Amino acid sequence: MIFLTGNLSAQINGRSEKTRLNKVTETYLDLVLNVVGTNLNYGKSNTDFSNYKKSTLGAQVGASIQAGITPSVSLVSELYFIMKGGKLASNNPWTLSKTTLRFYMIEFPLLARFHFGKFYVNAGPSIAYNFYGTKKTDEGSTSLSFDNSGNAFKRWDAGIQTGAGYRFKVKQKNVALDVRYTYGLTNISNGQEIYNRYLNISLHLSNPWKTNPLGINRKS
Repeated sequence: MIFLTGNLSAQINGRSEKTRLNKVTETYLDLVLNVVGTNLNYGKSNTDFSNYKKSTLGAQVGASIQAGITPSVSLVSELYFIMKGGKLASNNPWTLSKTTLRFYMIEFPLLARFHFGKFYVNAGPSIAYNFYGTKKTDEGSTSLSFDNSGNAFKRWDAGIQTGAGYRFKVKQKNVALDVRYTYGLTNISNGQEIYNRYLNISLHLSNPWKTNPLGINRKS
């Protein structure tokens, strides 16, 4: 009896362990609809601009896909429209007048996500394409140029995203609270040194997928 009980217990524990190892992190399609606060960094001259800089609010609209690979690791791919930019107060070292820069971009981050129960952390590269921009001063608003001239801006932007989040349920609906910081690596201006920066706090409404494109789904 002791032998049979021990053998049965070992089999049950072995199956439980096998089931645990066979599970993969669930795959979600998240809708992203958010208001973000963005700012600009002026490189080596950023200290001179620190008393004049102000953040701007912009929209972020798109989708996020979390594809589970293992119980603790998943790959996150996102695609969204986002408004970036920043403000400078009057008498700033660059334009002297009150100035607002806005960039209208399509951004594509690719993140590695590590799960700890309902919590997660993620980080990875991000690229963005600037398809339109405006510069508003006391004299009025003008469209930004994207060419090789000294006063123009660059179309492509690259950076690093890092942050953390928490998944929970609201009336059986999956919701993710995501906090993320984006550090721009590309000088997007041909003249004054300018880098994009923004902190993003968002709620993602999640819809789980029945199939997992990256993980191996096995029956328990």
